[in-house]
Amino acid sequence: MRDGGTGGADEALPGLPATSWAVLGLLSFGEELSGYDLKKWSDWSLRFFYWSPSFSQIYSELKRLEKAGFATSRLVAQETGTRDKRVYRITDPGLDAVRRWAREAPVDPPVLKHGPMLRLWLGHLLEPEQMREVLVQHREFAEKMRRRAVADAEGAQGKAAWAYPTLTLKWAERYYASERDLAGAMLADIEELERESRDGEG
Repeated sequence: MRDGGTGGADEALPGLPATSWAVLGLLSFGEELSGYDLKKWSDWSLRFFYWSPSFSQIYSELKRLEKAGFATSRLVAQETGTRDKRVYRITDPGLDAVRRWAREAPVDPPVLKHGPMLRLWLGHLLEPEQMREVLVQHREFAEKMRRRAVADAEGAQGKAAWAYPTLTLKWAERYYASERDLAGAMLADIEELERESRDGEG
């Protein structure tokens, strides 16, 4: 396996972590981007469904991609006289590699790590009011994320290059709406559980 080559159809894909492919995917939209730009773009889209990276993570992945020959960088002078800015661009081998990864790599099923559900599972160790507060907070969080996804999708209207990322924002909107509604349903279920408990004691 060659790290930076485009390879043929039978050549194994480079063994990069999924986060590297995510950063390379951001670069695949064809613009020169700084680390700050990549952070902003990932917060605009990736964070809703996959990853909200720190700056240190982004720069670590960019170094890995440059070493593999999948990205290149250059310094750009700033008009304000501040320190020069380093911008990154995907290379042709990088574009070929991320295209192959998107088309050929197995799609891992999502692994659900759901804090409110874990707390609900341990509900017998909490006071009922505590459990309700966990669910109320989750419902509020989900609605906040839903509204943010809607706003970000509206901000991308008319940008042809972002057609598919905009669809993922619609998915995020629907996902967080369902999480909001599930939390509300669980609150009703808890009320029913408490009612049955009281009736049983009576």
